[in-house]
Amino acid sequence: MQEILKYLCTWKFWKELFIMTLGMAIAAAAVYYFMMPSKLVLGSISGLSIVLSNVFTMLGIPIKVSAVVTVINAILLILAWLLIGKEFGAKTVYTAMILGPLLEFWEKVCPYEKLIEPGLTSVMGDPLMDLIVFVLVVSISQTILFSINASTGGLDILAKIVNKYLHFDIGVSVTVAGALICCTAFAINPFRMVVIGLVGTWFNGLALDYFMASVNRRKRICIIAKGHEDEIRDYITNNLQRGCSLYEVIGGYSGEKGLEIQSLLTTDEFSSVMNYIKKHDIKAFITAGNVSEVYGLWNRHKNKVEK
Repeated sequence: MQEILKYLCTWKFWKELFIMTLGMAIAAAAVYYFMMPSKLVLGSISGLSIVLSNVFTMLGIPIKVSAVVTVINAILLILAWLLIGKEFGAKTVYTAMILGPLLEFWEKVCPYEKLIEPGLTSVMGDPLMDLIVFVLVVSISQTILFSINASTGGLDILAKIVNKYLHFDIGVSVTVAGALICCTAFAINPFRMVVIGLVGTWFNGLALDYFMASVNRRKRICIIAKGHEDEIRDYITNNLQRGCSLYEVIGGYSGEKGLEIQSLLTTDEFSSVMNYIKKHDIKAFITAGNVSEVYGLWNRHKNKVEK
C-alpha cells in the first residue's frame, strides 16, 4: 500500500495520467463526431456498441452508445486485470472507463447535430471522408496511449489475451476480431457501409503502424574520427547519457586501423552530436540510418545532464 501511495505522488504518475486523459479525449471526439453520426462501424468496441445501441433501440429499449461502451469495457477490464500485466491492466482500466463519460462530455460541450449542415447526414457529409478523418484522429490517440504502455481498451484487451495465451500475432488477432465486429453492422447498415467499415479497419492498422513507427524511430549513428574517439564517446555517454559501442575497423584502401563508434540516439540527440562535431571542427566519417523499433536495455526516458 505504501508503494502505491508513493507512486501516486510521483511526477511520472501525474504526467501519464494527463497523457492518458488527453489521448482518450481525442479518441472520444473521433468516435462522437465522425463515427456516431455516420453510423460507421469499424473493428472496435465503439463500433460494436453503436450496433448494439441501435439494435436495442429498434427493440424498444433505448440505450445510449456511451452506456454500452462502459458496460462492455467493464467486462473486458476484469479479464485484463486477471489475465494481463498489472501496469497495462491498471492504465487500461482508467482509459477504458473514461471513454463513456468523455462521449457524454463532448455531447454536452458541442452536440454533433450543430456541426451537421442542412441536407447532410454527418459532420463531413460523406461516409468516406468521415472514415478517413476518424481513422487519422483515432490512430493519433492510439499512438499516444501505446507509447506509455496503455491502450483504449476493448479490442486491444482481447488481442493481448489471445497473444499471451494462444501465441497468435497481435496484428492478426486485431484484424480478425475487427472484421467480425464490422460484420455485425449488417444489422443496421447497408452492404456499402459495411464494406467501408472493413476498409476503415484495414486503414486504421496502416495508419497506426505509421504513427507508431514515427514515434519509436531512432537514429543509428556510426562515426569514425581518428584521434577524437575519446571525446566523442565522452560526449555521448556523459552529456547525452547514452550508451555506445566501439568496433575496431581497418580501412580497405589505406589498411590503417581505427575505431568506429556506434550509438542509438533520438532525433534531437543525433542533432546534438552533429552540432558538437561541427562546433569542434572534428574531421569524421559519419553514417546514419533510421531504426523503427528498439527493445531491451535502451532507455527512451533519459535525464539529460548538460555540462
